[in-house]
Amino acid sequence: MNTQQMEQMGKFKITVWEEENFQGKRCEFMLECQNIMERGFNKIRSIKVENGPWVGYEYPEFQGQQFILEKGDYPRYEAWSGNSSYRTEHMLSFRPIKCASHSDSKVTLYECEDFQGRKFEMCDDYPSLQAMGWCSKEVPSIKVNSGAWVAYQFPGYRGYQYILERDRHQGEYRNYNEYSTQAHTNQVQSIRRIQH
Repeated sequence: MNTQQMEQMGKFKITVWEEENFQGKRCEFMLECQNIMERGFNKIRSIKVENGPWVGYEYPEFQGQQFILEKGDYPRYEAWSGNSSYRTEHMLSFRPIKCASHSDSKVTLYECEDFQGRKFEMCDDYPSLQAMGWCSKEVPSIKVNSGAWVAYQFPGYRGYQYILERDRHQGEYRNYNEYSTQAHTNQVQSIRRIQH
């Protein structure tokens, strides 16, 4: 392990439990986990994030629905799936979000795929894109210029969550299929910076 990896490890810490309310088998992580079942767990049902933002996934190998995990306690699945229209009662893989910088985040939304058409650059949180002037419920492509963002299917930070990072895809999401392995639509109606 090199010096940079050791420094990064101190910035990220998550503890997971196999049962709700921080019960049952537990394990601490400072690096990604591609499959919690390889650690002897059947599922993750509660989480405590001590350092750094993380993204959790419904399935192994960072597949399925995404869930943003910022500093705090998540005693049950409702705490991380929250206002999602799609609820899953477990999480099987997770990783840190290394490029999150709340104070230095910029994203550009485009009205067409491949960064075509009208665009809107933003560096703040928007609970309703339509209220700020975006004329559609859809965002066909997104370019993350800096930081990390979570886009939501519905206003008020509800619905499917899409974690968009500068250091993934070079920050370029040319169409909605690149938002997530479970992205079924380009409907994005709210967006916010990921807290670090």
